[in-house]
Amino acid sequence: MFAITIPEPGGPEALVWAEVPDPAPARGEVLIEVAAGAVNRADLLQRQGKYPPPKGGSPYPGLECSGVITGLGEDVTGFAVGDRVCALLAGGGYAELVAVPAGQVLPVPAGVGLVEAAALPEVACTVWSNLVMAARLTAGETLLVHGGGSGIGTFAIQLGKALGVTVATTASAGKHAALRALGADQVIDYRAEDFEKLVRPDVILDIMGGSYLARNVKALAPDGRITVIGMQGGRRAELDLSPLLEKRGTLFGTALRFRPEEQKTEIVRQVRERVWPLVASGAVRPIVDRTVPMRDAAEAHRVVESSTHLGKVLLAV
Repeated sequence: MFAITIPEPGGPEALVWAEVPDPAPARGEVLIEVAAGAVNRADLLQRQGKYPPPKGGSPYPGLECSGVITGLGEDVTGFAVGDRVCALLAGGGYAELVAVPAGQVLPVPAGVGLVEAAALPEVACTVWSNLVMAARLTAGETLLVHGGGSGIGTFAIQLGKALGVTVATTASAGKHAALRALGADQVIDYRAEDFEKLVRPDVILDIMGGSYLARNVKALAPDGRITVIGMQGGRRAELDLSPLLEKRGTLFGTALRFRPEEQKTEIVRQVRERVWPLVASGAVRPIVDRTVPMRDAAEAHRVVESSTHLGKVLLAV
């Protein structure tokens, strides 16, 4: 098969489309012939040598894919060769074939195309596990989503509205109209406005990390929860704990890629049960900015690094 390899860390040009050995499904795994993968910020970090894959994982980037099952390992039930699926991966999605634990595989939702489905697994599992399983977001609360124009952001806005919450989001001005159309009740220009003065969220979904930590605490409502899922604003911050304690706030930090397989399996189970019906009904839909050939992954990385996209950038085999 062919896959995107990273012989040496570097810029987008470090991504090389090369012939590599075919994977084989181990016990409990399925083999997927990949139709499409998707670009995530973690892939950019891996390319730069800053985010190595988990021990024993695929050396190729790609945290999600869609495709057709072509092989089954021992003890796999519930799936068959020929099934159209999408999957949450620890790596390996930038390839023609990938082996993945069956517990991390989902059927393509009704009404979603096979290539388009590659936009769903990572964002759905990240947003659901953080907002609902960790932060216990419930109807009637207010949610603040940082980076509303990203794949995570566009999904979180829609899921929040489907769950009956008020959704605020930060984004560049050029994306505001599109995010309102997705259901955002309040859109804040992070370049010109101070979000901590404009919204009092019960839950904050944060992709920025260090640079936003103190501001997030300042904005937080009493008994609020902050979930940090990215570090685009840096890894380190100094925090005065007094406001967090006074507000009885909770701070979560999670990385989906390094969760144990059993945790990923439970997240995927809940997503299939609770989120897939929302996708099938059209209440939540994948937002795809563009699709490029997988061999041109460098172009896709440049787009994501520029932050000019809205939603997901896909890689079609």
